[in-house]
Amino acid sequence: MAIEVGREICGDWAIALSREWLVTNSIGGYASGTIASGLTRRYHGLLVAALKPPLQRTLLLTKLDETVTYSQKSYPLFTNRWVGGKVDGNGDRHLESFRLEGTTPVWTFACGDMLLEKRIWMRQRENTTYIRYDLVRCSAPVDLEIDAIANTRPYNLLQEDLDFPIHTQRIESGIKLETPGESIPWYLFSSGGELTLLGTWIQGYDLPMERYRGDGYQENHFHACTLTVSLNVGDSLTLVASTQSQVNLDGKEALQQQHRYEQQHLDRWQATPYLNTEKAPDWIRQLILAADQFIVCRPLYPNSHGKTAIAGYPWFTDWGRDTMISLPGLTLATGRTEVAKRVLTTFAQYVDRGMLPNVFPDGGEDPAYNTVDATLWYFEAVRQYYQATRDRPLLAELFPVLADIIDWHCRGTRYQIHRDPDDGLLYAGEAMTQLTWMDAKYGDWVVTPRQGKPVEVNALWYNALHTMVAFARKLGKEDREYETLAKQAEKGFARFWNAEAGYCYDVIDTTTGNDPKLRPNQIFAVSLPQSPLTPEQQRGVVEACGRSLLTSYGLRSLSPDDPQYIGHYGGNLAHRDGAYHQGTVWGWLLGPFAIAHFKVYNEPERALSLLTPMAHHLYTHGIGSISEIFDGDPPFTPRGCIAQAWSVAETLRAWQLIAQHQKV
Repeated sequence: MAIEVGREICGDWAIALSREWLVTNSIGGYASGTIASGLTRRYHGLLVAALKPPLQRTLLLTKLDETVTYSQKSYPLFTNRWVGGKVDGNGDRHLESFRLEGTTPVWTFACGDMLLEKRIWMRQRENTTYIRYDLVRCSAPVDLEIDAIANTRPYNLLQEDLDFPIHTQRIESGIKLETPGESIPWYLFSSGGELTLLGTWIQGYDLPMERYRGDGYQENHFHACTLTVSLNVGDSLTLVASTQSQVNLDGKEALQQQHRYEQQHLDRWQATPYLNTEKAPDWIRQLILAADQFIVCRPLYPNSHGKTAIAGYPWFTDWGRDTMISLPGLTLATGRTEVAKRVLTTFAQYVDRGMLPNVFPDGGEDPAYNTVDATLWYFEAVRQYYQATRDRPLLAELFPVLADIIDWHCRGTRYQIHRDPDDGLLYAGEAMTQLTWMDAKYGDWVVTPRQGKPVEVNALWYNALHTMVAFARKLGKEDREYETLAKQAEKGFARFWNAEAGYCYDVIDTTTGNDPKLRPNQIFAVSLPQSPLTPEQQRGVVEACGRSLLTSYGLRSLSPDDPQYIGHYGGNLAHRDGAYHQGTVWGWLLGPFAIAHFKVYNEPERALSLLTPMAHHLYTHGIGSISEIFDGDPPFTPRGCIAQAWSVAETLRAWQLIAQHQKV
């Protein structure tokens, strides 16, 4: 898919600042910024290194400010916005176009008859970023001056200290940067030109997205050095920022290596027998590459090959819930079954008291287990993996883990998570806890506590029990216990049906009774393989969600008819958390809704049409990927993470599942 925009986007400074790009390195590091090359977030940078993969992400190289001198006239190609409102550079005025080559962003600058291309990508499995300049067209030599702006701070904090020591040292083909007391130095290399060390702090960068989010928005960065070089038509210059002391400065070869890496993913996807790739539109092909950006290494021990998934860029780590929901779309729908297997075995090592961890903290602390649904999504991930691979040895390896999980849920585990013997349903929750995916909490305020028996948790529980019946039979094991539990859960699930409203209660047996709010969680009682609802009830759920919750990019988290509905996501953390699950649209829910719609109506073309707005969305927010959330009110402005794993994954999975039933 050729994702490309011209001056209609690039030349509008406000729009160009709102379009962001992302490249990643398979170990948790990334580079990200705006089309306009101006900083808007604390998370922007050309090298955000994962020093303890996939965590301890640290901003090292912030940006490069380039100025071209051509025919005795200077053209700034960068943009800087300062506290107080002043703007320098306005490089967007010279930006002819922006496009993606795979996931590699390409800027084309036009100054008179001069045309300069710039590309940024990362070397896989290394904290190494490449920046390459190619002089495509000119009628006289071009002088290029590049200011390297650096830092050494946690990626989620602001640098307020103007006395923070960063030592620079000239080395062959570049400079070495080091902070006293830090164990990892880093390097900036150049394939040519003259380097001048600077070593001064620049104060007062303004970050408008941080201001919008009600956070600190003033930042300071370190002017490490300036590079000057003269180029003629056909010449190239490569800069490399890396934590490695030795790098390949052949930018052409390094770029070809990245292109081969991405082509291998596309070739594997196309060659996977169980996938329907011939009918795939170009935007689905782009999502195959976007999916790879979330898959990262999580070593269980030295030289191990554990895998996990980053929940979203630029600020999330790997979350158990997000990983299990995303796994089928990121791996099975892309033909990467070996990665799926590694993720499943990796997380099996972390099962404790019948629970998967919710989150691995960015600081490296012990994982937190405050989730009721992540573990149940694990069953569905294993089921889909087995369906795609028929990997009986892995099923036999994981079956005892799954059986132990069921056992813990029957007798009770953390946070009062237990099977209620009266109706066979799962109860979960304590005061001041948030255990479902609707987990926003601000201080002592749990916005959507959902303590009791949540509808999607029990749809997952019912589905997991049926999965265990099938697995037991495949392995020649006793299945009667799981079959009995499934029948009891199916009977108990009838309590969720709100006959007066024509759809399901969101939570039953709360401290105040049954919660009748119209939320999207009930869609899983239709979209999962095993549904405890009657066909008429399934249709009622799809129609209710379609009328009140469906938008172009996902489902609202609460009906607009509810007095607690909030249609705009923004402001400080309290306001954002208050809106997060109170009307905000979630992109990942569009996939399950499309699947549920297909199951109820059996019209694949109509179901697939629900996904097509995502093709247009790939040109906005995080270009080439799908956002985390959107405003509940039209025009459904994208918010949150610019690239979210389960948004990409569930779109891919739904398209693949439904497209198999299209008429030829």
